[in-house]
Amino acid sequence: MQISFLLNGETTTVALADASMTVLDWLRETRGLTGSKEACREGDCGACTVMLTDTHGSRAINACITLMPQLQGRALRTVEGIGSAAAPHPVQTALIDHHGSQCGFCTPGIAVALAAAHLNGEADHDAALAGNLCRCTGYAPIIRAAEAAAGAPVPEWMQADAAAFASTASTKISSGGEGRPENHPGDGFQRRTPGLGAGLGGAESPPVFLPENADALAAWLLAHPSGRLVAGGTDLGLTVTKALQPLGEAAFVHRCADLQTITETGAGFRIGAGVSIADMLTAMAGAHPSFAALLARFASPQIRAMATLGGNIANGSPIADTPPALIALGARLHLRRGAARREMALEDFYLDYRKQDRAPGEFIEAVTIPARAPNLRVYKLSKRFDQDISTLCGAFNVAVEGGRITAARIAFGGMAAVPKRARTLEAALLGRTADAPTFAALAPLLAQDFTPISDMRGSSGYRMQAAQNLCLRYARDLAGEAVSVLEVAP
Repeated sequence: MQISFLLNGETTTVALADASMTVLDWLRETRGLTGSKEACREGDCGACTVMLTDTHGSRAINACITLMPQLQGRALRTVEGIGSAAAPHPVQTALIDHHGSQCGFCTPGIAVALAAAHLNGEADHDAALAGNLCRCTGYAPIIRAAEAAAGAPVPEWMQADAAAFASTASTKISSGGEGRPENHPGDGFQRRTPGLGAGLGGAESPPVFLPENADALAAWLLAHPSGRLVAGGTDLGLTVTKALQPLGEAAFVHRCADLQTITETGAGFRIGAGVSIADMLTAMAGAHPSFAALLARFASPQIRAMATLGGNIANGSPIADTPPALIALGARLHLRRGAARREMALEDFYLDYRKQDRAPGEFIEAVTIPARAPNLRVYKLSKRFDQDISTLCGAFNVAVEGGRITAARIAFGGMAAVPKRARTLEAALLGRTADAPTFAALAPLLAQDFTPISDMRGSSGYRMQAAQNLCLRYARDLAGEAVSVLEVAP
């Protein structure tokens, strides 16, 4: 296959024999752009951070788990492209002046992450760097450098990519046939992990599909019901880099604009399955602030920029961040197979561990949620605040009239093989007073709804006690009371 994109401001066309090649491998081993470093290869450390630009704007992403077809029709900048020795980026200058580079291994990724934040006018530098690990624990001078660079003008070359997508230039780079072809020896073949595509005796991997809309995707899935969908690829990428599995038949859906829209009506929101977690966070900030606060802890900025709502749901993980909140909101899932469409309550989609009510060739098209849920609260417990998966996630949404509970939706992740509602507790709450004594008295009923397991993140006993404590915290939150950490600690 052939893809076309902007690389550090230059239109570049690449012939790919293996769709499972990562952007990081191609940059380092084919193009010789070795500023982007290889470390974790799972999107955790940020050493490989590059900047991606398309019609949704510019943001930092992880090159190590981004596959080359995901660059089609987009613009990419590496650390070499944000500045030069003759004209460094203000962030690069500040990192030097404030001694923000210790061993230096993580510095290129940090520089790109800060350059993307600088371009977007982001002032919370701690949040911007949540996906960048400094192994020398030298964050203080790095933050001082970020603060020093904040007032500097954005260099013209950093604005060029965004300008290209605001003009007809975007049509040019998405054509796949224009620009300067790559002539590097072995282009697309340099790095080959055993078992991946062209590494098997030189055979090419199965061709991939780059649909332009949901109709084309639906038709392709009918013909290829076992094919994979690659949206953000933030989890799927690990099957390539860690599990060493071939990608196989796949459709890359980042060009399906009709799957990336959020429509707000008086009744609620219809959110396309291809909407990124970053865009979802922005949309939820006003309507559902507690949900937005959860999304702000979804992995890291690099992951949120690529991960999609549909991907997080369809992945089927019992500790995925979004399903508990969506279930508590009463989310409806919209599925499509060919021209046929159906919808269901999200909680009914999960049948068992990694098993879903989804037919071959069927895919998630959108999710709908209500416009308001003033009593929604979502709590995530994890070993780290940022860049960590849940040990336990609880979402509470009750309706109260005259001081009594008239409706309740409570969902947990990390307590069962699937994200699941606490139906016994919900039923017991109806008609009761919405106060801490009620929730404290009924919280033990969670043992009738869940039998959590023990694993490396937490024991079954910890999970059950923590879930019950969250009931008390929710009651105190509804009452506007401050909650002591000691009160709710198991």
